[in-house]
Amino acid sequence: MLTRTEKDIIGTKQIPSAALWGIHTARAVENFPISGNKIHPELIKAYGEVKLACAQINNQLGFWEDPKKDAAIEKACFEMSQGLLSEYILVDALQGGAGTSTNMNVNEVIANRALQILDQPLGNYEVISPLDDINQNQSTNDTYPTALKIAAIRLLRELEQSVLDLQEAFQQKEKEFAHIVKIGRTQLQDAVLTTLGREMSAYAEAFNRDRWRIYKCEERLRVVNLGGTAIGTGLGAPKQFIFRVVDQLRENTNIGLARSENLIDGTQNTDVFVEVSGILKAHASNLLKISNDLRLLSSGPDAGFGEINLPEKQAGSSIMPGKVNPVIPEAVAQTAILVMGNDQIITQACSSGNLELNQFMPLVAHSLLSNLSILKNACEIFRTHCISEITANEDICKKNVENSTATVTALIPKIGYNKASEIIKLAGKLHIPIKEAAVKSNIISEKEYEELITPEAVCRLGN
Repeated sequence: MLTRTEKDIIGTKQIPSAALWGIHTARAVENFPISGNKIHPELIKAYGEVKLACAQINNQLGFWEDPKKDAAIEKACFEMSQGLLSEYILVDALQGGAGTSTNMNVNEVIANRALQILDQPLGNYEVISPLDDINQNQSTNDTYPTALKIAAIRLLRELEQSVLDLQEAFQQKEKEFAHIVKIGRTQLQDAVLTTLGREMSAYAEAFNRDRWRIYKCEERLRVVNLGGTAIGTGLGAPKQFIFRVVDQLRENTNIGLARSENLIDGTQNTDVFVEVSGILKAHASNLLKISNDLRLLSSGPDAGFGEINLPEKQAGSSIMPGKVNPVIPEAVAQTAILVMGNDQIITQACSSGNLELNQFMPLVAHSLLSNLSILKNACEIFRTHCISEITANEDICKKNVENSTATVTALIPKIGYNKASEIIKLAGKLHIPIKEAAVKSNIISEKEYEELITPEAVCRLGN
C-alpha cells in the first residue's frame, strides 16, 4: 500500500496515500478501540455546518488571499455538512480529549478534500492545513458543543413530529373506541366503569405533554459558545470573527442560535444537556408505562385480560405452537429503559467536568444523540406497527362489565351505597352476573341499569 508521511508533536506516521484523514485520526483510531460505535451522523453533519460558518467568516475577514483556496475549503465544508464525507470520520464515539479527536478527524478530512478539489496531493498541508486553515480561530472547546447542540436540535424536531404522530394515532383510537364501556382498574383491581376510548385519550394526552416539552426544550440548546475558542476566552480569534460567526451559523442553519453572553460559562458548564435529557426521560417513562399497559390489556388470548388485540407481527415461540407475543410494545419498553439508563450517564458525565471544560463531552454526545434517534424510531414503530392496528374485544369488555362488582359503583348515584351492597351480595350468593342480580333484586329496573352504564353516563363528569 502506498503511504505518505505525516508529522505531529508525537512524531511521524505513515498514512495511506489515498486517505482523506491524517495522523491525528490515525492515532485516535489506535488509541480508542473502545465501543465500535461511530460518531453519530448528525453530529458529523453539524460539525460540517460549524466549519462552513467559520470558513465563510475567515474568508470575509481576508485570512485566505487565494479565492480558489477559499472556494475549495467552503465546498469541502459544505460536503461535510451534507453527509457526503461521513465515511471518512473514523474515530470511536468514546474518546479522550473532550472531542479533540473528532474535531481533528473533521479538520483533516475537510483539508484533504479541499486539496483534492484543488488537484493538490493529499497531505500537502503547506497548501491547506487542518490546523492553521480549517481550525483557524476555533477550538474543540467551542466547535464540539456547538455542533452537538445543532445536531440535537435537528433530532429533537424529528422526534417531536414522531411524538405528534403517535399522539394522533391514540386520538384516532379514542374516537374508534368511545362507545365501548369497560372496567377501569386501580392497583390492578376492578374499580369503576370507564370507556376504552377514554383510556386511549389519557395516553394521547400524555404524549401531547411530551410533544410540547420536546418542542420547548429546543430553546435550551440555541445558546452556543462558538467564538469562545479555548475555555471561552476567545484566545487567538479576532473580535470581528467572534461577533460574526454565530450570526453566519444561524443564517446557514435556519436555527435561532445566539452567542452565549458568558462564553466561559458556555464552555465549562453542560447542565443544559442534563435538562434536555430529563425531558427525553419523561417521554421514555410514558412510553414504558403505556407499552406495559397495552401488553396487560391484550394479555391472553384465553387466560388474560384480552380486552384489546395487538397486531400479530411474528411467531412468538420455537416450542409453543400458536403463541404470538406483543413484540412491538416489548421493543418500545426496552428502548425506554435504555433511554433512562443513558439519562443517568449524561447526568454523571455532565457533573464530572472539571474547572473550565467538560472532558466527557463525547460520552454526553453519544448518549444524548442515541436517545434522540432511538426514541424517534420507537415512536414510529409503536404507531405504525402497533397502535394504528389495535382492535377491541367488545364482547370481553361487555362481559367484564356485567360480571364485575365495579359496575355497581355506577349505580350508587341512583340507589345508594347500601342497596348497591345488597346487589353484590345477591350476585355472590346466587353466582349470577351483576346485571341479573340488580334486576332480580327489584332495586333497579333493567332500563335504569342500562342507562347508568352507557358510555355517556360513564364519561359524565360528576353526577
